[in-house]
Amino acid sequence: MRTPTRPPLPNYLGKPLALWRGCVQKLKSVMPKGLYARALLIVILPMVILQTVVTYVFLERHWQLVTHQLSTALVQDIAAIIDIHNSYPQDKNDETLTRIAQQRMNIDIEFIPKGPLPPPLPKPFFSIVDSALSKEISRQINKPFWLDTVGRSNLIEIRVLLDNSILRVVAYRSAAYAANSYIFLLWMLGTSFVLIVVAMAFLRNQIKPIVQLMNAAEAFGMGREADFRPQGAREIRRAGYAFIEMKRRIERNIEQRTAMLTGVSHDLRTILTRFKLSLALMGTAPEAEDMQKDIDEMQRMLEAYLAFARGDSGEAAAKIDMQDFLAGLRSEAERHGAEIAVSLQGDPQVIVRPAAFKRCLSNLIGNALVHAKKVQVEAFRDQRFLTVNVDDNGPGIPPERREDVFRPFFRLDPSRNQDQGGTGLGLAIARDIARSHGGDITLSDSPLGGLRATVRVPV
Repeated sequence: MRTPTRPPLPNYLGKPLALWRGCVQKLKSVMPKGLYARALLIVILPMVILQTVVTYVFLERHWQLVTHQLSTALVQDIAAIIDIHNSYPQDKNDETLTRIAQQRMNIDIEFIPKGPLPPPLPKPFFSIVDSALSKEISRQINKPFWLDTVGRSNLIEIRVLLDNSILRVVAYRSAAYAANSYIFLLWMLGTSFVLIVVAMAFLRNQIKPIVQLMNAAEAFGMGREADFRPQGAREIRRAGYAFIEMKRRIERNIEQRTAMLTGVSHDLRTILTRFKLSLALMGTAPEAEDMQKDIDEMQRMLEAYLAFARGDSGEAAAKIDMQDFLAGLRSEAERHGAEIAVSLQGDPQVIVRPAAFKRCLSNLIGNALVHAKKVQVEAFRDQRFLTVNVDDNGPGIPPERREDVFRPFFRLDPSRNQDQGGTGLGLAIARDIARSHGGDITLSDSPLGGLRATVRVPV
């Protein structure tokens, strides 16, 4: 039955949808990847948006309303002074008017000789006072004026060009501006800071059990023991208990498999020992010699099968010196009549399961020595990984067959020396050990012209 296809989007929706998807992808690329950072963003971002909206509304509504009202009142006082000055010219030197303005209106005035007004000053970035005063002076007085709200922080100077003089007014900024608004901002920023600190501390305590669970799972995957106790929220504790139960089941299965393999190994070795004893009693007949070779081959294959099935999983991880470890592999190869070159870069201290890791590298080196004359081992240690390259100058393996050789019991064509007694388990055992450490093995072309086997495990 054919599934119905979704009809194409109209052309007028295609471009906006593509633009939206592009924005979403761009946002995903800049978003933090960690859970702690994302949780903080979820908590802090709404708070910042809320505070921004509240601040904007407060500035636009409260400050403008209060500032306009105060500016209106100040300009009304100035307009009243101008009207009195024009209506009652008998006041000598305007002394009475100056005294009334100072005592009753809390502003200083001065009538100076008529002349040009100073050039306009640059507008400040936050010009709510300038705009409010300019608007009210133009509306109520309607005469040329000059305004300075920047020169002295707590004073405002206004000059109005009259018919016969210039009125100079100096007033406190608080007379035209809600000067105590910074208290609101300080309270808002202070409470936001306290809330953000509390949120960070709370989220850190909530994320910590998840990190501990992650570390315990990674340690278990690398064959290490981790001291883990479930804690935190109910759901996280349940996940921790589920991990512990899963870990116990896996360990139980491994123990049962190891016990079964030990019993099978003991029984089969007993039978092989009986065969060997029977052959020893038969003497030196040609048939006995051939049967002895078959029994030796069966015993060697049995050991390889059991080693692959067991996987050396019962060994505990320990810190080793990689320099001495590689030197031991070189000495072992020399005892068997082979020569390999070894080198190490970085910190030699690593944590692995020594016997299992030695078996992994020995299998790779032995496989290289079978098919090549020159073998070299290079190890690199950084902060996170140990990388070991085993290079040879042999015939190599075709790229399309490199994953196949890791399959148990898989063997290449006779050109890879099938008659030398290999069981097809060496690379499979090596990869199984590498993966039990949380790493892997890959094959590639070697600078020596043959095959490169790369072991990469976390440290």
